[in-house]
Amino acid sequence: MRLGFSLPVFGKAAATPGGIARYAKAAEQAGAASLWVGDRLLSPVAPVVAYPGYDTMPEEFHTAQDPFTALAIAAAVTENAVLGSSTINATQYQPANFARLLTSIDVASNGRLLPGLGIGWSPDEYDAVGIPMSERGKRLDDLLDLLGKWWTQDLVSHTGIGYTIAETHVDLKPVRKPPVHLAGFGEKALRRVAERADGWLPVWSVPEQFPATVLTDTLAKLRAGAEQAGRDPQALGVALRVNAAPEAKPEAIAESVVQIVSTLEPDEVFVDLTYLTSSVEEHIDLTGRLLELTAQG
Repeated sequence: MRLGFSLPVFGKAAATPGGIARYAKAAEQAGAASLWVGDRLLSPVAPVVAYPGYDTMPEEFHTAQDPFTALAIAAAVTENAVLGSSTINATQYQPANFARLLTSIDVASNGRLLPGLGIGWSPDEYDAVGIPMSERGKRLDDLLDLLGKWWTQDLVSHTGIGYTIAETHVDLKPVRKPPVHLAGFGEKALRRVAERADGWLPVWSVPEQFPATVLTDTLAKLRAGAEQAGRDPQALGVALRVNAAPEAKPEAIAESVVQIVSTLEPDEVFVDLTYLTSSVEEHIDLTGRLLELTAQG
């Protein structure tokens, strides 16, 4: 099993000076196959839309590291681990800067970047960056168009939504074209995954909140859609995030991970440690424990 873990980008552990570098290095040495970031710009006191399952925002999001900085740090102190995002709210960023950031991180990591992108759900965050939330779907399609050019063409020009890129030299290319994975369960989101993405970003919960057939059936639908679009359905990757409740025990997490991996057969799977630890030391200890338990399972 290729088991990965979230970097300490949220919560008390995220405020530890040098914590991301220390954890990333220790996690890879312990056997972590991948390291992941999430993306949270704001933690509003009175959010327009509360975080799913909460009346407001989880306390862990009061402290949030920049995802690109975290990935760059991890790239500098590791050699083999896949560096992923699940997810970066891609449409909240200026597209040309976003393309350059992803390319730079892929080069820094020698081709280990797995960019998982989404469109977010927080009106407060869209207001903060001055982007209409109603445009997020078409902005994601536009960004995918731009990334396709940025990573394959030496001369790039593009007319996007609210911006224009005059023909320009873009000689910095990724080591290999990063496999863009997209999040979502809605009809439009799933159609975009099937027709445009290199992979899908599903989520599993411990304890489970829905049967595994929800994921397997959706993946079958995605692959059928990819085939209808003239794409290789088996080339559609899967990077699974496992969200564990704060009270979940390591043994229960490991057992659930082993079961869902055997059922879904994802290419990558990682456990989000955000709600399970409050220090970098706990992050490191739990990583080692879960690697040990899943190896036994």
